[in-house]
Amino acid sequence: MAVETPAQLDRERIRELIERESGRLDARTQGSAAMYRRARESLSGGVGSSYQARDPWPIYLTTGEGPVVYDIDGNRMWDFHNAFGSMVQGHGHPAIVRAVSERVGLGTHFAATTEDGVVVAEELKRRWGLDRWRYVNSGSEATMDAIRIARGYTGRDTILKIFGSYHGHHDAVMVSIGVEYDRIGDRENYASLPYGAGIPEAVVDLTIAVPFNDAGAMERRIKRLDAEGRKPACVIMEAAMMNLGVVLPEPGYLEEVREITRRHGIVLIFDEVKTGLAIAAGGATERFGVKPDMVTLAKTLGGGLPAGAIGGTEEVMSVVENGTVYQVGTYNGNPLVMAAARASLCAVMTPEAYAHLDDLNDRIVSGCQAVIERHNLSGYAVGIGAKGCVTFSPTKIVDYETFKANQDVEVTELAWLYNMNRGIFMTPGREEEWTLSVSHTHEAIDAYVGVFDEMARELKA
Repeated sequence: MAVETPAQLDRERIRELIERESGRLDARTQGSAAMYRRARESLSGGVGSSYQARDPWPIYLTTGEGPVVYDIDGNRMWDFHNAFGSMVQGHGHPAIVRAVSERVGLGTHFAATTEDGVVVAEELKRRWGLDRWRYVNSGSEATMDAIRIARGYTGRDTILKIFGSYHGHHDAVMVSIGVEYDRIGDRENYASLPYGAGIPEAVVDLTIAVPFNDAGAMERRIKRLDAEGRKPACVIMEAAMMNLGVVLPEPGYLEEVREITRRHGIVLIFDEVKTGLAIAAGGATERFGVKPDMVTLAKTLGGGLPAGAIGGTEEVMSVVENGTVYQVGTYNGNPLVMAAARASLCAVMTPEAYAHLDDLNDRIVSGCQAVIERHNLSGYAVGIGAKGCVTFSPTKIVDYETFKANQDVEVTELAWLYNMNRGIFMTPGREEEWTLSVSHTHEAIDAYVGVFDEMARELKA
């Protein structure tokens, strides 16, 4: 946990280090600079997604091998980014490469179900204990379809989400994310705020946000909405917040949410796009022992191919089976994706793999925490399964409000630059975390901790 009386850091020193490290990164990524100049002539912003953008230019990669990646300049880096958490299997895992290679010559797409798709559904049912499954092609599609199913099942329109949580890029959930601290407002009555332009206000008004780790605030908001004739169709949430670094649920919180939603007849959706298959074989549902009505999966499911899935109880999913709700998509259950997912589930993400991930995360968390304590830094290390981070905050982060109020933005920016210049590839932005893979070793972990220790020593110099 956070150091009780952390040392005061020299802010001018931090800014000097940021400037120095920015210059170093620019100097060692001139190939990326050249590619950016070329790419921006055809790709908007020079990237395929706004989350890949970076000033003054993004980093372009060429190769991934197990736990390492190479950029276009030939820089070799330990991969703790892992495609925003998608590559828990590591790059080019032989079992997945073999499965996809064997499948590709047999037909790449039919818009019809293959046996691999049935096997994957059977395995997901076993791991999550949810009766019925459907496929999509991304996390955004998974949460979008899950919400539609919940609305179709309940006959209601309003949805409840956690303030600050990201659930994909469709309009219904691009609400109350990335809000400046002075606009957060009253936690008993958080405003619904669009995340960027192009989101209709009528859609925004249907999405209500409540704080994480506060079941009482959730129930009070539900009661007020019910009195207004707007009882929610669903609560969609991550069981552990994964876009503020890592924010774990406080003891008893998820159990209370489960009881509240059940009592009010509201569908509980766990968005496991980031946690599913990454923090346990059955994701957050298994790890925390609380079973929702529905889950959404993506990222890790496809082993590097674009995959997504929705699981639900037989009762909730009955509206899909009887045709009340149309859950469709030409590429849903694509044969290549299902071959990769089957190989991942059956041959890669085994009990031994999860034991290995737990060992790695214990090592990186304890190593980073030791650095924090040795140098008396303001922050703490937290991790679970393949996920974790160092949170630069003098107090424990429990929700979006405490995150925005306490996170040290400058030190977080410095840490990213410091890692990138010393062979550690990390997710960009102040709200992300590390993702380990089954191909990582103690050598990779020790390299990460060593870079953190070097930065801490410079901060105190």
